[in-house]
Amino acid sequence: MKTYKSKISTGLLILLITVLGGPAVLSVIEHQWIAFSILGLVIFFVANIFLNTTYKIVGDMLRIKCGIFYNQEIDINTIRKISETNDAISSPATSFDRLEILYNKFDSVLISPNEKLEFIEHIKTINPNVEVVLKKKTGLKAG
Repeated sequence: MKTYKSKISTGLLILLITVLGGPAVLSVIEHQWIAFSILGLVIFFVANIFLNTTYKIVGDMLRIKCGIFYNQEIDINTIRKISETNDAISSPATSFDRLEILYNKFDSVLISPNEKLEFIEHIKTINPNVEVVLKKKTGLKAG
């Protein structure tokens, strides 16, 4: 079993702090306690996502956990392709430096492990048939 933490994008973190923190401070200044309570709850859930997004390899399974509510399991033997992407769609990733995992026939998920190359190598030790597409040249064997 190996757990990979999600990479955290500084830009995304600053954006969220600005978007959520500004109104939270303003609601305290203006004594808007209901608004502050609602924003506090949202901030709690967002912080939980940033602190608890992990990708765990247990046997032949990849377990993706993102915050309190998102849990997904993928059989590593069904993974067909892993490629780098900066796609900004909603996903269990706290960075825009992401990997797209294609599995089964039509399924995909975007993740952002901090140790990207180590993660890919680990997946390939379990399923050597995974096609890997990277944007930069690395020592990793593609294909």
